[in-house]
Amino acid sequence: MRAVRLQAVGKIGLGDIPAPRPSPGEVLVRVLAAGICGTDRHLFKGEFPCAPPVTLGHEFSGEVIAAAEGVSIPLGTRIACDPNIACGTCEQCLRGRVNLCARNVAIGIHRDGGFAELAVIPAHRAIPVPGLHPHHAALAEPLACTLHGIDLGAPIPGERVIVLGGGIIGLLAVQLARNAGADVTLVTRHPAKRDLAMTVGATHAVATEAEAHALWPQGADLVLECAGVVETVEMAPRLTRAGGRVVVLGVMPQGATARIEPFDLLFREILLLHSFINPFTQGRAVAMLVEGRIDVTALISRVIPLSEAAQVIANPAAPGEVKVLVVPY
Repeated sequence: MRAVRLQAVGKIGLGDIPAPRPSPGEVLVRVLAAGICGTDRHLFKGEFPCAPPVTLGHEFSGEVIAAAEGVSIPLGTRIACDPNIACGTCEQCLRGRVNLCARNVAIGIHRDGGFAELAVIPAHRAIPVPGLHPHHAALAEPLACTLHGIDLGAPIPGERVIVLGGGIIGLLAVQLARNAGADVTLVTRHPAKRDLAMTVGATHAVATEAEAHALWPQGADLVLECAGVVETVEMAPRLTRAGGRVVVLGVMPQGATARIEPFDLLFREILLLHSFINPFTQGRAVAMLVEGRIDVTALISRVIPLSEAAQVIANPAAPGEVKVLVVPY
C-alpha cells in the first residue's frame, strides 16, 4: 500500500509498504481523510519528538474493514481515530492525567498513522462517527484538543475572550468560546482568517495587539494562545485583565523559549496554564460534530491526494490556509 513516511528529520516521502494486519484488540481501517497538522511540520523539522521511520498522520477518519480477536466493532463502522494510547498504569494515568502518561504512544508520531491507504489502531481508539462526513470526522482530534484548552480556561457567559492565532485551533476556539456565551475577539495578521472568524461566530477580529487593546482596554478575562509562536505567547499576558487567565494551546518548537515577566503575573494575579492534547475529550468532540454544533466545513482550505502530502508537510502553510485534508483514494 502507499504511505507517507518520515524516514528521518528532513526526509519524508510517499512509498509502498506492506499492508498492516491487526493484532488482537486492533482494527484495520481504510483511511478516508487525514488532516495535516502543524505538529506534522514540527516532526519533519525535528522540533517535536517522534520515532522515525514512521507513517505520519494523527488526525484521521476511516472505515473499519477488518477486526482481530477481542474486537466487537462491526465491519463497515465509520470512525475517527483518537491517536493517543495511554498505558493506564503509570502514576499520571492512575491520577486520571492520561494526557501526561509517561509511556504514551501517539498514532502517527510513535507508531504508523493515517497518511496511508490503510491503518491499524487499537479498537478502543476508534470512535464511531454515525452519519458524519469523513472530512468532518477527521477534524475530531483537533477539536478534542481545543476542547481540553476550553475546559481549562472555563469561559462563562458574558466574559471576554481573546484568541491569538487564526489556524484550525484558534478558529475552533472561537466557536467553543462563543458557544459558552463569551464575547470573542480573534487576533491574527491574516485578513482572510479574520473574515473567516467573523463568519464562524467571532464578535470582533483584529490584526494587532494594539487594536485588541483599543477594543478592550482592561484586557480579556481569558486569553487563548493558539498560534504557537514566541510573539503571541509573550503577548498573551499583556492582553489579559487583572485576575484573568491565559491558556497556551499552541505548540512551539522543542527548545524554544519566550520571555514572561513573573512580577507582572504575580502583581495582577494572572493564571498561566498550558493545554496538552485531548484527555477524555474525543468522544465529546465527535458528538459536537455529529450534532452540527461546530462549523468545520468553512475551515477546510483544500483537499489533496496522498501523492501531494509530503510536499505540503515539508513546506510552510500557504497564507490564509487553515486545514488541508489528505484523501488517500
